[in-house]
Amino acid sequence: MAQAIPPFHLAFPVTDLEATRAFYQDLLGCTIGRTSERWIDFNFWGHQVTAHLVDQPVPDAPANPVDGKQVPVRHFGCILPWDEWHALAERLKAASVEFAIEPYLRFAGQPGEQATMFLLDPSGNALEFKSFKNPEKIFAT
Repeated sequence: MAQAIPPFHLAFPVTDLEATRAFYQDLLGCTIGRTSERWIDFNFWGHQVTAHLVDQPVPDAPANPVDGKQVPVRHFGCILPWDEWHALAERLKAASVEFAIEPYLRFAGQPGEQATMFLLDPSGNALEFKSFKNPEKIFAT
């Protein structure tokens, strides 16, 4: 029997809590946990991510080339089931989201073949959502 993966926690900087709330809650569908005047906890697909208000701009992340694209080095996200990833991609396209990297199939025909997309939150934090047709291939080499 497979053991459940424990949820992770990630804290990240934001410059506007209300824009952050709208992005994560309204656009991505995350529910909200505890909040204060300076932070918001989000249920990010079963994981706790906390947006902390900062008083300086969030620096741009450097990028590395991966599969011909410039991937933001500092990013977080979630590996979603195949159909859920496609539904999210369509929902984001319908909302006219500007993608950092448009949804596409990366490493086609290779062991790490995956659907992926990158977008930025209102503070410039990069998020990646990806999916594998076969979840057993997540760590394939």
